[in-house]
Amino acid sequence: MTAPHVLPAPHASPLDLGGRTALVTGAAGGIGRACALRLAAAGAKVRAVDRDAAGLEALAGQGGDLAGTVEPHVLDLTDLDAAELAAAGTDVLVNNAGLQLVSPIEEFPPDVFHTVLTVMLEAPFRLIRGALPHMYGQEWGRIVNVSSVHGLRASAYKSAYVAAKHGLEGLSKTTALEGAPHGVTSNCVSPAYVRTPLVEKQLADQARAHGIPEERVLSEVLLQDSAVKRLIEPEEVAEAVAYLCGPQASFVTGTSLVLDGGWTAH
Repeated sequence: MTAPHVLPAPHASPLDLGGRTALVTGAAGGIGRACALRLAAAGAKVRAVDRDAAGLEALAGQGGDLAGTVEPHVLDLTDLDAAELAAAGTDVLVNNAGLQLVSPIEEFPPDVFHTVLTVMLEAPFRLIRGALPHMYGQEWGRIVNVSSVHGLRASAYKSAYVAAKHGLEGLSKTTALEGAPHGVTSNCVSPAYVRTPLVEKQLADQARAHGIPEERVLSEVLLQDSAVKRLIEPEEVAEAVAYLCGPQASFVTGTSLVLDGGWTAH
């Protein structure tokens, strides 16, 4: 019988990523920005990946007083080969980048559907593929996929986003099963609506799709199924990501940490 794996007391185990390299996609704003800053605060050398060069520059300017570093890496994730190469040598991978279009299926542009699936499902696969050899070699790695309540539940008019997030949940579980013998965990963080530019840009589209004034979208659409009637802050999601990277979560893998305000309790 193997000896039990004993962890230090929780209060003695703050997140320490000193000497670790983390890669965060969609890092120029919203959840990605919050995750990049949180992991850098824990001492990580963060590769901040986004196609928004100006946003990355602003992010790097905010990381000067942190224990770790934030290094901007301008990359369009539709370049899948480049995405895979960018992940080489990373210890922590946070797949966060996403995009959204709200439209009925019969009107949904096929090229946009393809792009959403490329950025939000195929690119995470390629990033994981690029990161695993290093993680396996050192027998330690943390993969956190920023999914959504829409990886667990569907909403009308979001066919591409819902399909991508459901696929990401499955990819994350498969990665967990393959990675477990190598000390690599893989999990999803699945929030409801977060106060980000991606959500703010949905308001007009949602109003049009549902036939209601824009000012009614928040209460009647976005928060309708949530018991907690507010948006989640990006920093709250970043703390969930940080938890999954810490020593207390070494036995947590192949699951989804759901931050949905009670949405899926229905």
